[in-house]
Amino acid sequence: MKPVWFAIGCLSVLLGLIGAALPLLPTVPFLLLAAFSFARSSQRAHDWLVAHPRLGKPIEDWRRGGAIGRKAKWYASASILAAFAMSLALGVKPWVLGVQAATLLCVAVFIWTRPDTPPPEA
Repeated sequence: MKPVWFAIGCLSVLLGLIGAALPLLPTVPFLLLAAFSFARSSQRAHDWLVAHPRLGKPIEDWRRGGAIGRKAKWYASASILAAFAMSLALGVKPWVLGVQAATLLCVAVFIWTRPDTPPPEA
């Protein structure tokens, strides 16, 4: 199973990096999945990711207190709105829009109720 977990970790890092440039693809969830996957496959890859100066901070913030940075919250919110706007523009059926709106609203509420910064270390 280690090669499968390693492949999932590599793919997750790649998607996270792409998500840093594309507004509709989230970065942090993919980095969290990569850290989870690498922890099950490669301690070296896990340590590299967590210690990375740019990629490691959101992972550490999440681990220390479920924190999501303010900038990430705004990017996520913009992505949520863009995804819904695309559905509207594509003429998605109203009942599907309703389900999508409810789901995206729940995601937004979850994101915005997380702390901006993790609690200070004791």
